Amino acid sequence: MKDEKQLKQHDIDVISRIEKDLRYIAAIIKQKGRELLSSYTITPPQFVALQWLFEEGDMTIGELSNKMYLAFSTTTDLIDRMEKNELVMRVKDPHDRRVVRIHLLTKGKEMIDEVIKKRQKYLHDVLLDFSPEEVSILKDSLIKLHHEMKTE
Repeated sequence: MKDEKQLKQHDIDVISRIEKDLRYIAAIIKQKGRELLSSYTITPPQFVALQWLFEEGDMTIGELSNKMYLAFSTTTDLIDRMEKNELVMRVKDPHDRRVVRIHLLTKGKEMIDEVIKKRQKYLHDVLLDFSPEEVSILKDSLIKLHHEMKTE
């Protein structure tokens, strides 16, 4: 019985440490992302919107608002600014003319691609002291964690 309680306390301590490390890692990634974006003409929320469009394809402002957890009006303002900078354009849905979708333009794709490559280079540099096996285990563990969180 005593070993069971100790094991549970150990598990709680490990989970606590994982949660803390994930929080710190997320904060570092967010800060590094902001630093990388400082040389571009977009804000972090605009980058997130471009990423969603890059990964998911054309979507309505409502769909994008839901993905980003932003108010519809906030997303509309975001799209207006990105459209002015020729990163995206509004296009009528060919199947329903009442529906307007946001389409990622070449300039937006190139910007996303550049920033993502810089982020990957940063991560590559951070992982230089990891063995190939450690990198593989980290990748597999993160994939599994992400999958479990998505299915909840």
